[in-house]
Amino acid sequence: MKLPALRELKPDEIADAVFLVQSKEIRQKRTGEPYLSLHLSDKTGEIEARMWDNVAEVMGKFERDDFIKVRGQLQIYNTRPQFIVHKLRRMEDAEVDFADFFPCSARDAEQMWNELRTLIRELPNPHLRRLLDAFLDDPEIAVRYRTAPAAKSIHHAFRAGLLEHVLSLCGLARPIAAHYNAAREGAVDWSLMVAGIVMHDIGKIYELTYDRGFAYSTQGQLIGHIAIGMRMLSDKLRAFPEFPEDLRTLLEHMILSHHGKLEFGSPKVPLFAEALLLHYLDDMDSKMECMRATVEKGAMAEGMFTAWSSSLERVVLRKEKFLSNDVAASQPGIARAAEASPAAASSSGADSAGSTFGEKLRAALVTGPAVTPTVTPTVTEEQRSHENG
Repeated sequence: MKLPALRELKPDEIADAVFLVQSKEIRQKRTGEPYLSLHLSDKTGEIEARMWDNVAEVMGKFERDDFIKVRGQLQIYNTRPQFIVHKLRRMEDAEVDFADFFPCSARDAEQMWNELRTLIRELPNPHLRRLLDAFLDDPEIAVRYRTAPAAKSIHHAFRAGLLEHVLSLCGLARPIAAHYNAAREGAVDWSLMVAGIVMHDIGKIYELTYDRGFAYSTQGQLIGHIAIGMRMLSDKLRAFPEFPEDLRTLLEHMILSHHGKLEFGSPKVPLFAEALLLHYLDDMDSKMECMRATVEKGAMAEGMFTAWSSSLERVVLRKEKFLSNDVAASQPGIARAAEASPAAASSSGADSAGSTFGEKLRAALVTGPAVTPTVTPTVTEEQRSHENG
């Protein structure tokens, strides 16, 4: 059985835990001695870690993607959580349950897969329907499509994340297509829209590796998911000599243009309605997921705002914390009680509103149900240049 999960660790308490090593760097202190800079994870999240002492004894005994058992202490450093490792040892794969370490969609992958297959079976265009079925009937593609994340770190960076992202886009596209088709029939071709959604990121099933931690494959590093997707489409279309050439061109354009701008990695910009809609929905869905994950990543930290998100190019307001503080501030009696408390003043200095003690004090004084943020898997802030889907 796995030791306490990352989300269960308490600040300043000594704990034993087991993590997957996402990254490992050997750095030097000012004294010239080595220390370890690590990113550790389990299915509940990821955390920066440091090992300062006795590093020479262990630094060569484990690598990235290894499992390690650690003893150490969770600390809050510059409002962000950090795990200080006192001792560690490498663990064998047989000692751990992989399900404890890899974040996955909150939705059931098989249920999502069946939902997608049903949606495709109902498409009016027979050419696109048969083509998509050929992709998803392929045993290797089917396994990978049900498992792959939608990105290495930016959005839907968990198992079955690609499938969840695709279904989310279909759900967003349906009412929007209906809205524009109500004004002008045929404004958005639903079959083409769904085909573009299903195919736009299909190259990611080979661009990324996800057997253990998430990383880029050799193919991913050399040519990327857009080129891989184009190759996959060309290969499959060999079995469909009757497939209309103009329809093929439109589908290829949707794959090539879905990042929206040349500087974001798209060889072409969107030049027709379904391609433009795909880009904006893809960008919105990825950013909304990134915002959710950024807030969840900072759940253990203090303060009203998260750390800087390089993918969103901003900090993010922790809304639940903001609202809970706003409720307390709107009740003068509570505010006066907090100000009158010597313990509150000494524990938080100039910014008691963002302190752990201030939170506990308000929780004790404010009547009514507590607001408990939903805890979901987090993603890292590491960014590949302008990747948005």
